[in-house]
Amino acid sequence: MTRQPNILFVMTDQQRSDTIAALGNRAIRTPTLDSLVEQGIAFTNCYTPAPVCVAARSAAITGLPPHINGCTSNNESPLGKRSIMQVLQSQGYRTHGIGKMHFNPQVDALWGFDSRDISEEGARAPGIRNDFHRYLSEQGYDHVLEPQGIRSELYYIPQPSQLPARHHHTTWVADRAIEFLDRRDRERPFFLWASFIKPHPPFEAPAPWNKLYRAADMLPPRRPPGFEHLLTYWNHYQNRYKYRDKGYDEMLFRAIKAMYYACISFIDFNLGRIMAALGDDIDNTLILFTADHGEMLGDYGSVGKRAMLNPSAKVPLILRPPGAPARGHLVDAPASLLDIFPTFAAAARADHPPPSAEGVDLLALAAGENRRDVVYSQYSEGAAGLYMIAERDFKYVYSAADRREWLFDLRIDPNETRNFAGNPRYATDLSRLRRRIIERYEKDGYERAVKSGAWREYEPPAYPDPAGDDGLLFQDPPHLPELLRALGRGYAP
Repeated sequence: MTRQPNILFVMTDQQRSDTIAALGNRAIRTPTLDSLVEQGIAFTNCYTPAPVCVAARSAAITGLPPHINGCTSNNESPLGKRSIMQVLQSQGYRTHGIGKMHFNPQVDALWGFDSRDISEEGARAPGIRNDFHRYLSEQGYDHVLEPQGIRSELYYIPQPSQLPARHHHTTWVADRAIEFLDRRDRERPFFLWASFIKPHPPFEAPAPWNKLYRAADMLPPRRPPGFEHLLTYWNHYQNRYKYRDKGYDEMLFRAIKAMYYACISFIDFNLGRIMAALGDDIDNTLILFTADHGEMLGDYGSVGKRAMLNPSAKVPLILRPPGAPARGHLVDAPASLLDIFPTFAAAARADHPPPSAEGVDLLALAAGENRRDVVYSQYSEGAAGLYMIAERDFKYVYSAADRREWLFDLRIDPNETRNFAGNPRYATDLSRLRRRIIERYEKDGYERAVKSGAWREYEPPAYPDPAGDDGLLFQDPPHLPELLRALGRGYAP
């Protein structure tokens, strides 16, 4: 047994917090995650520090919140900041990363990894071939240009995988993880980050997993009365560009959920394969499972992330300590992906000072130590900044683009169906949380958000041009109205 525990870090992309059977979702099958819950600690109020891929991962890796590390959206990763991989390297760990890291723009950066098996989402770019693309070419699938699913107008349309299960990216991540575990130096502790691209859209799973759930069996999205008033600029932005404002189609959203669940169950199966490969070393391995952010999945009539509502902002977080002495412990204290850095550093017995006072060791948090009452989240900044502070009982959100604030009373309204910001009975709580988050930014000198003890005001932004985001939809000309007019004149496409 090594002096320090091994660390297995498993991350999915865009997985909601309510997608684990053992935590209350009876519609989904997640036996591996259920066993982790039963053997470990589940943090039921974990929030992402930023509800988007690059910013969430940057915060988790550096332990620094977005406004400090400089990555508030899918902009550049703060590669100059110290990463948890670098800390673990200095403690003698063999560090290896597999799958989607989303280091932007330097996708092949090591940032403290000794080695990586590189893959990213999206279509193959000319002249760029990562490790997964090379693998597909070797297996005879060089013709598959979008191996994680067809984007464009099919981005939010459930679709069959173009690959068989044995060559799917989800299987590839597990296969590379098992290879690493089989060849590791057993006299040296390891840090292995296995990062799955799914259930990030496009929603596709290989056979037979794509038949695991039926759309008719899925519950429809939650659209509480007056939900339109709970949406921000960023909800409308994503509905406009990612979903194309197709309108509310209940059966489509049920079909989306069925394939989304299939992606998660397929990951769960492959996570089980990785855990089995640990063998006897599982009792000297700290295992942490989480996601970078969630997915609206039709709730509130919305899709995507970039929102502070629970479907987007809350993520699963399960920790199985070495030896698994926790046995199904549920922790409802606020937790954050910022806690990953200090948790891993403490496990490695690193004496590095924590990068931020906002992150705490999750094992200490579960034991009742280092309890804190709030966590924060942020997306973008300036005129489009979206900010959140959440405690156990209340959540406060401010959108600079809307010049509006929201207050949710999670005691009586855990599903966030009403905004209490305008209710006089909540004036004290509204003022208290607003003051606290503003003071946080003032203390850090973050003038992009605050000025003179208040939120900084900006002119309302226009909706961004979708051409700059590879996750957004596009439509080749002619557009539908033009096409219909042309058809009337006898146009033949």
